[in-house]
Amino acid sequence: MTSIESQHALIKAHLLRGEHITPLDALRLYGCFRLGGRIYDLRREGLKIRTTIIEWNGKRFAEYSLINE
Repeated sequence: MTSIESQHALIKAHLLRGEHITPLDALRLYGCFRLGGRIYDLRREGLKIRTTIIEWNGKRFAEYSLINE
């Protein structure tokens, strides 16, 4: 399993547990520098993922979570 496949699986499991994730979370927990790329892959796989833009200390970043239907 490659590093990208491993990150993909870890991030997918994280979201399926009902948790949200930010780029900093992905880097800290899974060593993933390209969370947007992994989210893109998961969406292509069929997962419905919500993107929320967070503003904190004058900075903006994305927070991802699964859409519960």
